[in-house]
Amino acid sequence: MNNSTVVSSRKERFLHKLKLIGLVPQPQTNYLHLKKTTPQIKEAEEEEHHDEVAAVRCPPGGAEAAILYTTSLRSIRKTFEDCHSIRFLLQSFKVAFQERDVAMDLGFRDELWKVIGGGGRVVPPRLFVRGKYIGGADEVITLHEQGKLRKLFDGIPTVGLPAGNCGCAGCGNLRFVVCTNCNGRRKVEGGGGGDFVRCLECNENGLMKCRICS
Repeated sequence: MNNSTVVSSRKERFLHKLKLIGLVPQPQTNYLHLKKTTPQIKEAEEEEHHDEVAAVRCPPGGAEAAILYTTSLRSIRKTFEDCHSIRFLLQSFKVAFQERDVAMDLGFRDELWKVIGGGGRVVPPRLFVRGKYIGGADEVITLHEQGKLRKLFDGIPTVGLPAGNCGCAGCGNLRFVVCTNCNGRRKVEGGGGGDFVRCLECNENGLMKCRICS
């Protein structure tokens, strides 16, 4: 009998005695392979998940800007109030942001649907910061409550007055004015015979972008 056999035999007898008295050693657990659930790890995982969901989606002109899509229509009360809440929140930060009212111009609506993708209709408000889709009202408010929203605007220019209240003399901060070409009628004389043609200077509401602040 060689030495290795003797050692093995002694080990087996020792383990057998331990088993008889209920002291069989448990196999060691490799804790490196366990998923840690500390608050810090959980928070990091949530941020990583949010970054994956909020893939880079850049509205026109939004690569280095904050853009908020809203609606001024009051037909759906919750939607209107959500838009007001997010607008007020951004104004409280005193950061410069572009508000694009989909009710004022359907081009903004189509632009939003195209950027979000998915083939479905998207309801305002929707916030983008530097081409990154942040989310709707629920996501934005949640980030604010967690203290994570303000830092997303680091590097975005600030304004002396609350954003959206810049005191534009041309439009009163509505970003649109009544078309000066057709006076909001959306039609102009076609050149003869009293016929009228569609005005090319305004949108479907007879409005044109303010030349001062847009």
